[in-house]
Amino acid sequence: MPTLTTPFRAAEAVLRVERTSLRVQQPASSQDMVSLAMGEPDFDTPPRIVQAAAEALQQGFTHYAPLLGDKALCQALADDISARSGNPVATGEVLVTHGGTAGLAAAILSMVNPGDRVVIPDPTYSLYADLVNMAGGICIPMPCKPDLHWDLARLETCLEGAKLFVFCNPGNPTGIVHSREEIEALGKLARQHDTLVIADEAYSDLVFTDRPFTSVLQVPEFAGRTLYCQTFSKSYAMTGWRVGYLFGPAEMIAAAARVHNTVNGSVNTAVQRAARVALLECRDDVRRMFAIYRERRALMMAGLAAIPELSLNEPEGAFYCFPAYSLPIPAIDIVALLREQGIAVRPGSEFGAAGEGHLRLSYAASTEAIAEGLKRLRRGLAGIR
Repeated sequence: MPTLTTPFRAAEAVLRVERTSLRVQQPASSQDMVSLAMGEPDFDTPPRIVQAAAEALQQGFTHYAPLLGDKALCQALADDISARSGNPVATGEVLVTHGGTAGLAAAILSMVNPGDRVVIPDPTYSLYADLVNMAGGICIPMPCKPDLHWDLARLETCLEGAKLFVFCNPGNPTGIVHSREEIEALGKLARQHDTLVIADEAYSDLVFTDRPFTSVLQVPEFAGRTLYCQTFSKSYAMTGWRVGYLFGPAEMIAAAARVHNTVNGSVNTAVQRAARVALLECRDDVRRMFAIYRERRALMMAGLAAIPELSLNEPEGAFYCFPAYSLPIPAIDIVALLREQGIAVRPGSEFGAAGEGHLRLSYAASTEAIAEGLKRLRRGLAGIR
């Protein structure tokens, strides 16, 4: 095993993340553990997508792709974005990324300077804060209302002097879907305060409300100041494929591309060919998985409602429930105790200080796993009480 011959200290960017990160690395789950902690679909990738990748490899798509992305995929994405936004999409406004994660990293690291104020909802996906801290920015958490939606008065105050606002809709971990009124209010406030926006809409195909989903692509106030971040991971069950994309003004995309190309290089060519097939040919697969998620959501909501220690705001999208619990114990300790009962969930505190007192459960699991997990959860919480 190599031995250091000189004292080593990680870069300050790494140390900042280590000091501030809330992300929890849980132990690997054993076979007798029921995991409702995952953030990925349990479905296999649809066969047409797998076949498209195999055919691309056989046809010689084994070389580097253009740094902004495979031209055929970029054109398909541009056409899709144009159809949804009602505006033409120019060359250079789309960047294909190594999943949504690399897209978010490229976006944040290309915008944030040391000392810049970046507002993020609390609770929200913990990667945002880690990336802001890596860039040397200052995270300004914006606690949400008890129903987990935004407090618009607080939002207006927080955006004063802010360089950037980062959010996901539908929300991870909350399952909240922000209304058109909320999204339009954000757009007006961002323009008023000259604040940039990163909109992570990874779960936009998983919306269970009666009202239509409102994307930033549909609201004019976001134009010219927003990077839209998307991934193929959730809608198409392509988590392991690592393909996503950014869309926004050419100048912002060029800056993000400089980061992405420096750190990652271009995305696997055959995977991009498969992603194009997913986008153009697999909406029926998305609808099929959506219908199953709807059934699993109902099963989990009913099970959680029957547990006395929990209270749940109805999840409106994504594939998460985020119940509050009534026990006077930190969430990280609750999670550890529940693992002893054979059930893995995530602590709400992983997603921000306002997430303390909550648990995140995923219904991207089989109905059998959800049913058994709920039994173990109920038993475990009763034992802790």
